[in-house]
Formats: sequence, C-alpha cells, structure tokens
Amino acid sequence: MGKKKEKKKKKKKDSESDYPNSWLVPTIAKTFKGVLLETALYKLIQDILAFASPQFLKLMISFTQDKTSHAWTGYLYAVLLLVVAFLQSVILQQYYNRCLILGIKVRVALMAAVYKKALVVSNDSRKESTAGEIVNLISADAQRFNKVTNVLHLLWSYPLQIALAIAFLWIELGPSVLAGLLVMVLMVPINGWLATKSRGFQVENMKFKDTRMKIVNDILNGIKVLKYYAWESSFEAQVQEIREKELKVMRKFAYLSSVSTFIFSCAPAIVSLATFAVFVSVSPDNILDAEKAFTSISLFNILRLPLTMLPELISIMVQTTVSKKRLEKFLSGDDLDTMSVTRDDSHSKNSFVSLDIKPGRLVAVVGAVGSGKTSLISALLGELHSLRGRINIKGSVAYVPQQAWIQNTTLKDNILFGSNLDEEHYLSVVDACALGPDLDLLPGRDQTEIGVKGINLSGGQKQRVSLARAVYSSADVYLLDDPLSAVDSHVGKHLFERVIGPKGLLKDKTRILVTHGISFLPYVDEIIVLVNGVVSEVGSYDGLRASKGAFSEFLETYGKDESNNADARKGLSLIQHLHLLLSFEYHRKFEHILKALLRLLFLFLVFSVRVRKNSSVRSKKDSGDKKGQRLIEKEAMETGRVKFSVYLQYMRSMGWCFVTWSFLFYFIQNVAIIGQNLWLSDWTDDSVEYFNTTYPAHIRDMRIGVFGALGLAQGFLVFFGTILIADGSISASRTLHTNLLSNILKAPMVFFDTTPSGRIVNRFAKDIFTVDEMIPMSFRSWIFSILGVLGTLFVICLATPIFIAVVVPMAVVYYFVQRFYVPTSRQLRRLDSVSRSPIYSHFGETISGLSVIRAYGHQQRFLKQNEDTIDQNLKSVYPWFVSNRWLAMRLECLGNLVVFFAALFAVISRDSLNSGLVGLSISYALSMTQILNWLVRMTSELETNIVAVERVREYAEIKNEAPWITSNRPPDDWPTAGNIRFDNYKVRYRPELELILHGITCDIASTEKIGIVGRTGAGKSSLTNCLFRIIEASEGRILIDGIDISTLGLHDLRSRLTIIPQDPVLFSGTLRMNLDPFEKSSDEEIWTVLELAHLKDYVRGLPTGLQHEVSEGGENLSVGQRQLLCLARALLRKSRILILDEATAAVDLETDDLIQNTLRTEFSHCTVLTIAHRLSTILDSSR
Repeated sequence: MGKKKEKKKKKKKDSESDYPNSWLVPTIAKTFKGVLLETALYKLIQDILAFASPQFLKLMISFTQDKTSHAWTGYLYAVLLLVVAFLQSVILQQYYNRCLILGIKVRVALMAAVYKKALVVSNDSRKESTAGEIVNLISADAQRFNKVTNVLHLLWSYPLQIALAIAFLWIELGPSVLAGLLVMVLMVPINGWLATKSRGFQVENMKFKDTRMKIVNDILNGIKVLKYYAWESSFEAQVQEIREKELKVMRKFAYLSSVSTFIFSCAPAIVSLATFAVFVSVSPDNILDAEKAFTSISLFNILRLPLTMLPELISIMVQTTVSKKRLEKFLSGDDLDTMSVTRDDSHSKNSFVSLDIKPGRLVAVVGAVGSGKTSLISALLGELHSLRGRINIKGSVAYVPQQAWIQNTTLKDNILFGSNLDEEHYLSVVDACALGPDLDLLPGRDQTEIGVKGINLSGGQKQRVSLARAVYSSADVYLLDDPLSAVDSHVGKHLFERVIGPKGLLKDKTRILVTHGISFLPYVDEIIVLVNGVVSEVGSYDGLRASKGAFSEFLETYGKDESNNADARKGLSLIQHLHLLLSFEYHRKFEHILKALLRLLFLFLVFSVRVRKNSSVRSKKDSGDKKGQRLIEKEAMETGRVKFSVYLQYMRSMGWCFVTWSFLFYFIQNVAIIGQNLWLSDWTDDSVEYFNTTYPAHIRDMRIGVFGALGLAQGFLVFFGTILIADGSISASRTLHTNLLSNILKAPMVFFDTTPSGRIVNRFAKDIFTVDEMIPMSFRSWIFSILGVLGTLFVICLATPIFIAVVVPMAVVYYFVQRFYVPTSRQLRRLDSVSRSPIYSHFGETISGLSVIRAYGHQQRFLKQNEDTIDQNLKSVYPWFVSNRWLAMRLECLGNLVVFFAALFAVISRDSLNSGLVGLSISYALSMTQILNWLVRMTSELETNIVAVERVREYAEIKNEAPWITSNRPPDDWPTAGNIRFDNYKVRYRPELELILHGITCDIASTEKIGIVGRTGAGKSSLTNCLFRIIEASEGRILIDGIDISTLGLHDLRSRLTIIPQDPVLFSGTLRMNLDPFEKSSDEEIWTVLELAHLKDYVRGLPTGLQHEVSEGGENLSVGQRQLLCLARALLRKSRILILDEATAAVDLETDDLIQNTLRTEFSHCTVLTIAHRLSTILDSSR
C-alpha cells in the first residue's frame, strides 16, 4: 500500500507540470490497473449469465403450453435455472468483494496523499484552504472516490446490458422494440439536464457546508471566549443562517431528484407499453402470447436496473468530479521551497534582511509589535516565500513558537517528541525548564494526558513544555520566538539562566531569541533591532547603547520612565524595589543576594494554600491512585440494537403526517405494479382465445389503455411519495442540527476540556451529512424493497398456492441469517465511526502544528502515525465489507431457491395452470434475488445510518451549564459600584479532582486595582474562571454589589463583566464582527476604541478597513495585534469590572506601556483584577 502511495505521488509530480487539473483519475487508474482488469472480467461473465435466465423462462413457458412434451424436460429446465442463477451469484459476489477492496485502497491512498501534501504545502497554498476544508477533503471527498470505484465498471456494463437486452427483445418482438427504444433515448437528454442542474446545487451545497464547518471550527476553538463574552447566541445565529441556506439548496436538490425518480419509475411501464402497443397495432396477425410477453417482461426487468441506476450513476460521477477538482487543487498546490525566504505584502514585514550569525552565539531580536520578529523566525524556518536571496543554516533546528503547540498525548511524550528516552538528560531538561513543581501538581506526573491544544495546562506551563521539547531535542540551532513572555518574571529569569543564557544548558548552541524582556539583553552576545521589517541596528548591548541609535533611545526613555514612576509612587513595596534594581544591568553584583531574597518573597506570596495542596497531592500520589490522570475519555459507543426510540425520534423530527402519507403512496404504487402485471397475464390469454381469428380492435385498445393507465399511475404515486419524504427529511435535518448546535453551545467548559474537538466536528460533519443525504435515501429504498418482496411473494403464491409451503421455512432461514448479520454489521459500523475520529483529530492537530513539525523535521514520524490511525480504522472497515459478502451469498442462494421452486411447482401443476400465470410467477421469481439482497442491504444501511441520529442525539442531550437567563434578573445598570466579595470560596475542576482554590475570603472595594500573582499553576486563572462561573463553586459564594452571582443567569452575569484573556482568540469574519458580533455599537464608537487600543492607524491602512477579513484563528495578524484587538473588545463593552489575564504578555515593552496608560485612564472608574507575570504590569495596583 505504502509503495503504491509513493508511486502515486511521484506520478502526480510528473504530470503536474503539463496540466495540474486532470491528473488524479489517470494516476489512480495506473496504480490499480491490475485489480480494475480483474473486476472487469468478473462483471462481463456475470452480465452474460444474466441473459441466460430469460431464455430458460421462454423454454419453460413453451413447455407448459405444449402438453405433449415429457415431464423430465420441465425438471431439467428448473434445475438449469437454478445452476445458472447460482453461478451468477458466486461470480457477482467475487466481483463486489474485489471492487470494495479497491475502493478502500483508493480512499486510503487519497487520505495519505492529502496528509502528506499538508505536511509539505507552502504557506501561500495553505492559506487558500482552512483546516476545516482540508479535513473535508479526507472525510467527504476521499469517501466519494471510495464510492465511485465500487460502481466504476457499471459505466460500460450498463450500456452493454442495454444493448444485449435490446438484441434479445428484437428476436422476440421484431422492429416494434424500436418504439420502446425511442422512449429510452428521449429520457437521456431529460436526464442530462437534471444532472447538470443537480450538480450546480451540489457545488453550492458543498460551499455552504464548508462555510458552516469553518464557523463551527471557530466556535470550538474559541468556545472559552464565547462563554466569557456571552456571545454564543450571535454565533449560533450565524451558523443557523448558513444552515438555512444549505437546507434551501437541499430542498431544491430533493425536488429535482423526485422529478427524476418519477421519470424513471414511469420508464419501464412506458417502454413496455410503447413496445406492446406498437407490436399489436402494426398487424392484426401479431398476437401477444405468454411466451413473448413474459420473456419480454423479464428482459425489460433486466433493463430496468441499468435505466434506473444510470441517473444515480451520473449524479455520483458529478459529485465526484466536484471532489476531484477540490483534491487536485489542493494536491497541486505549491510545496514549501526549502531553499529560500520572502514576504507577503498583507502582513509580514522582512523587506531586506542580511544577517550572519556565528555558531554558538546568543542573539536577541527586539522590535515593536508587528515589526517582523516572528516573520524573521518563520523566514529562517523557510516558512515564508522568498522573493530573492537565500538562507543557510548549519545543522539541525529546534523551534519554540510564540504560541506553544501541545499535542494531545502525555506530558512526557510532548517533551520527548518522538526522540528516544535518555532518563538523565530528560530529568535535567525538566528541572532546567522549571517543570518539576508542575509535575507534582499533575495527577499522573509526566504521564498525565494533556488535552487537545494543551487545555489542562496554564499558558506558562504550555510554553515551558514547548521549550523543554526544544532543549531535549539537542539541536544545533535554536529559534526561540518569545518563549519568556507567557511565564512569570522569576520563572523567566530561571529559564534564562538555566536554559537560554550564557550559563544555561544551551550555552554552546546557536540561539536566536525574540524577546521583549529588557533585563535579559545585557547577557546576550548580539542584539538585532528590527523596525518595520528592516534591520536597523546590529551589535552588542554596550555597543548599541553607546551608538545612541534607536535602541539606546528606547532603553533610556523606558528605563527612566520606569524608575521615575516608581519612585513617585507611594508605598513602593520591597518586591517592586528589588525588581527595579534587577531591571538594570549595573546591579549585577547584587544579583545572587537579590535572587535569594526574591525567591523567599515569592514563597510568601504564593499562599500557604500551595503547601497544603502539594502535600495532599503527594500523599495521594503515593497511595498509587491515578485519578484524573486520563483527561480524555474513550469515545462512548452504543452497543446492541439501535434502540427503536432512535427511529421514532427521526420519524418524529420528520413529522408523522409526512411519514404515513409517503408510505401510503408507495403502497398504492406497489398495488398498481401487481395490477399491471396481472392484467398483462390476462391479456396473453387472449392469444389462446382468439387463436386463428382476427383480434378485435376494441379489446386491443382496452388492453393497451388499462395497461398504460396503470403504468402512469405508478409514476405519479412515486413522485408524491418522494416529495413528501424529501420535505420530511429536511425538517428532520433542521430539527436535529438545531438541537445539536444549541446544546453544544450550552455545554459546560468541562465538556470541551475533556472532549477532543475532532469528536464534536465529526458530529457536525460526518453525522449531519449522513442525516442530510444518506438517511432519506436509505429510508426510501427500504420502503421500496420491503414492499417489493411482499409483492413478489404474493404473486407467486397467487399463481401456485402450493408455494406457501416453501415460503414459511425460507422465511425462517432468512430471519436467522438476518439476525446473525445485522448486529455484527452494525457494531462494525459503529467501530468505524469511532475509529475515524482519531484520524480527523490527528489531522487537525498536525495542521495547527505544521511549522513545529517541519522545524524539527518530524514529517516522516507524523506520516507513520497517520498511516497507523488509518490502519486502525481499516480494521473495522474491512470485516464489515466481508460480512456483507457473507450475507449476500446466503441471500442469493435463498433467492435462487425461490426461482427453483416456482419453476418446479409450475412443472408439477402444469395441467391446472395457464401459461400466462406460469410466466408471471417465474418472471417475478427471477427478480426475487435482487430484491431480497437489496432489502437486507437497505435494512442494514438504514440501521447503520440511523446510528448518526443516535450520535447526534448523544451530544444533543449533554448536561447543560446553568441557564443563560433566569427569572432572577439583575438591574440594568448592575454592577454599579463593582464591589467583589469572596466568601470562603472553594472550587475544583471536576468532581473527582482535588480542590484548586481552598476557601478564599476577601473583599475588593469599588474601583480598586488588584494585582494577582503566584507561581504558574497556582490557580490565578482559575480565580477568574470562577467570577464568570466557567467553574462552579463547590462551597462558598461570590457577591458582586451584594448579589450572589450563583443566583443569576450566566448571560446576565457574563455580559456585565469583561476579560482580556491570556490567549487572544479571534474568529474568521470581519474585524468589526470580532469586536461587536451583535452590532450594538456604531462605527464611531468602534473607531474610538481602536484608537485607544493603538490600532487605528493599522486598520486605517487596510484596504477594507473595519470589513477586513480576519483569517481562521486570526492567522493574518501578529499575536501582539490580536492582543490589542482583544483590548479594543474590552473597551467597547464598558463594564464596571475588568479582568486582565496576562493581557500584555505578547507585546513589546513600548506597546505594553501604551496599553497600561490606556487601562489607567479608560478604566479608572472600574474594579480591575490583573493577573501578571511582569511585575511592572501590577506596579499600579492598589494592593
């Protein structure tokens, strides 16, 4: 399989240069040509055998008419019918098996190719498709290809069957066949028109699906911010609006399908009507006898399938061409040019950069927000597209991105990152990166599972894990993109000393450090100053200070300001003095004394809570209890039968009126089919009655008229039934999606922490797709097939009542086969669904960590991991296919027995039967195998697909957080003062875990500015989560202006508080939508806050201004700019209570200063809680 993929990729590359837009199908054909030829051979033999049965039927009828022939000839024909049918079954099942395996291979090859491409795709190409769209390529588009390979041979087999059938019909009825043929030919253009129309709808539908999935992805990535800001309803409305458009297109598509269904259910009736009518009208000698009529009917039955299926086939092909284009576009995108570097005008800066960095040096890169520091690092990694020039890096590279990328695996695996474990080196790295104390806090130490995107680590912990990964990799060159901003100042100092600095673990390596920390600059070998993407100065710290350039100015003003402000302020605490002393390099000699003092002070600061907590954790650990170690539970999977309540729920969502009426229409249509055939059997008896006399015209016209009327009636009945089902299924789709969405948005934060987003995305993508497109189809086909089977048995029993004796034992066998098969098949399908989620999760994770994976050169390892997850999934897909063949073989044998007994009884009771009935019963029996096979397939498909409803229902019934709005509503201007009171407040993340806040009691007066400090993981961020009731109290309460917040609705509470969170989260959409999704504010207000957030000039400079499209996750803005946008959001909300969680960690000192000033002036009347790592950010605090 792997070799084939490689081969395929290589061929793909060769063909790309000529025409990158139609190489995919030829490549697949070349790769799998052996299997394709083999399956073609099987199909050919099977098609030829299919035409043997009508010939035996013909002989059989002539045998019943000719009472003189010997009985043994009849028995011989019966046996021959059985043998031919059996051979046909064996060959057909072989053919199916090979086709399905080929389908799997093609799907897997495509998934692997897309994944491989994603690892090497250039950033420009990557911007063209969001993560959601790429996941769609491996879920929906690869699946379509899988489906097509199963029906590929039908493209030549159907025309062949049609040709053969016409040839045999010519032998029976002569030129009058042409009348029927003409009807068929007329159907083709009608069909073509329907196909192009539906293709348009299909493309439109995929667009809406992509947009909807993009927003859903956004919601899941930024769910915490949505909860903080109480913005869920705005985003719910956005998704619903797109969903309505999607359903509108689906309804049009469904109506079109009903028209084509109408045409095709009329087709066989009209074709046979035209043929017979012309046959009897052409000359009075032409009399329709049983032999002619029923041989023709069974030939028309063979024709019926290719004719009915051709439109289906065309629509599958149409859908696949859409998928083919999408896949080709992605796979033909440019690869990353590993040889060079550039800029993209919209965002990154580095215009002209020339640098020469000697091995083993520590180089700092400084500059204002948006000056191109991160772009420089990206350029060094080869992630940017180079206009000219080149980069040369000697040795291996390790990279620490500005926003840590953490995998959903254990902490230890995150640090090892695929390297072998060297225990001593590992421990020294953990110690140097200050992770020791954090491990003591984690339930499973370094075996604790980290959630998706590192959800159960604080920002600082994530950054340190990311740094530890780099240090452990023992590379030659280290690119560190501001790793110290997310950690507390003393931890930052520790990391600098023990890891990055002149005495650290990396002292002999080449290190490029992007930083905003002035205090580290005196210790670096060289400083590069960037201004607007150009290197303005390069030199040592002292050299740059002496040169009186931009850098020294910046240092002077910044340093002076800081000391002046500090002294002017009253009651400077000892800690702040110490910090200020430390900030200046001329206090180096006191350093070790100060360090010791600082450590002591921090121990006091980090409340005694910590000691209690640690000891309790340790004792728990010693007892060997690993509770809480697994964060993410295995995906729940129902077992046993799909409960009947799930079917009921689906039908309830459809509406009972739709269900009953559509069933009624289908039932009457079936009655019409049987009526038509009985009428035909009666008609053929005329040939005996009017033997050797002229056939009266009025009788002939009546026969034709009734026959035709019954045929048309079938068409109309099917049309109405199908339209009703379409309407019902769309209302079901709407109901199920709405329930799922509104419930997911109301789920508590714990749910998102413990559920990988891949699982939730899977519900919105795969399961909703199944509800939209698969269930209505299988539901309809199931009704058709069950009525078809009943009709067939009814007709055979009518002709030869003795047949009832055989029906009973056969029904019993059928029941047991079915009972044995369905549970197995169903469980295998469930396993398939569950084992598919990890493929998507791993894929999404890879896309988000691309630059890290590439920097470390771990593409091969991730490819291998992707192949392993796919193999895991195939372990449940392959047995499912094989079990299908097992079942089909047994059913076909049953069907073949039906044919045999129908023929046998006809021979036994030939004296009492007229030839018309014999013909009718055997020609019905011949279609039995197909219908039986179809019935079981549809039953299991319906059951398989209904699992999607079960899965959607599972997430639509998750326990919600507290109600958004309760009867107890606060006054409109609450909180007026902004007093906050914690009253013996205790809290834990999940019921089974330890307390994280142990009985906090404190009063915060109105307009006080409170600084909150503590070691990483001490529960600072948890404190803010409690104010927003992201985590509910386990004991105690919080009062704001005297109102207990636990009595309010969540939206009432959250919309009155404002937070600037640690990770700046933006959503794809316009800048304006990101600031004000409910559109409550005017443009003037928005410009005002942008000015206060120092973004006005930047936004003014954008071609579209406020309508500027923010890409997924805010990728097209620098992290600092995202942080400023979050500040603008906060300014716009004008609430009395503001919480800053590390809000300025990602900006340079100058911008930080600007932000601090804005906060001082704009929020002077507010109560402000600041969580900080830089002591300078909390120097203003009242306490």
